[in-house]
Amino acid sequence: MRAKGQQSVMHVSGYRSGRVLWAAMVIALGAASVARGRESARIELHVLETMTLSDEQFLTGSTEGTRVSISAALRLPKADVLPRTDADRQPAMVLMHGSGGIQATEDRWARELNDIGIATLTVDSFTGRGILYTAADQSQLGNLATIVDAYRALELLAKNPFIDSKRIGVMGFSRGGRAALYASLKRFQQMHGPRGLEFATYVPFYAACYAKYIDDEAVSDKPIRLFHGSVDDYTPVAPCRNYVERLRRAGKDVRLVEYPDAYHSFDNPLSQLRKSNSQTARRCSLEEKAPGRVINVQDGMLFTWNHPCVERGVMVGYNPRAHAESIKAVSNLLRTVFKLP
Repeated sequence: MRAKGQQSVMHVSGYRSGRVLWAAMVIALGAASVARGRESARIELHVLETMTLSDEQFLTGSTEGTRVSISAALRLPKADVLPRTDADRQPAMVLMHGSGGIQATEDRWARELNDIGIATLTVDSFTGRGILYTAADQSQLGNLATIVDAYRALELLAKNPFIDSKRIGVMGFSRGGRAALYASLKRFQQMHGPRGLEFATYVPFYAACYAKYIDDEAVSDKPIRLFHGSVDDYTPVAPCRNYVERLRRAGKDVRLVEYPDAYHSFDNPLSQLRKSNSQTARRCSLEEKAPGRVINVQDGMLFTWNHPCVERGVMVGYNPRAHAESIKAVSNLLRTVFKLP
């Protein structure tokens, strides 16, 4: 329910094309009609000026990619008056979607986070790039490209008068989980991140951890929390166990939570358990041997989505118990990180 005295507001910020405006309206209005949880006090629709980079460009620090405008929907749990002091500003989480684009997953999490007083910025990395979904063809967009989108989202939120720039985290799902995980690398922050800003926490859900990057143990000192299903055969959990162990040996604040009998997309309440023909690199073991050069270590070949290690056929589906437990875990994490009551 809307808090007494609050007014539900929608605000549109600086759109350059009807296509992007329509995409953002679908995010905000379509989501509002189907999700459970408290109604947002204010919805702002924003354009993010970002860049499309190949993985080689990203890993070598290039800024010579294709400039693109994408959309994002900011949902605020309270917006009765502008904050008078920094203490009045709200914490926020950037939400990064997976290979299917924005789905019920992101919308439900936005509602859950709004309920505990956290604003959310749901980023649409696909529509502005002319992409519908990448599950069947991951070559449409680089594996690391949306990390740039996450950094631009951090930059945008830090300027918003309702948001506390020191209490902004990032949370992502599948492809978006990979962005949320590897946005923590100091190397990537130095090459592509906004100066003087850093996420307060990193929360990847069922991220792919099968690639080893140069200096990938040099990550943020902020909390990193991974959530994964134990029987996920799309992005298996075993490589994430190995990566988390490497990070813990390096003294980093990182933990992995596994949910038994949970498959990929276990937190999407509209996803029935089924087999998908999506591409998966679960049999690949990737390593960046030189800046921008990612190979499959079994044969030394440069990795592309046409590599023989790439397969099709994965299970996806909702697991209500895992979802409920993950909501509690994330809520407890963010109450601590953001110092919420």
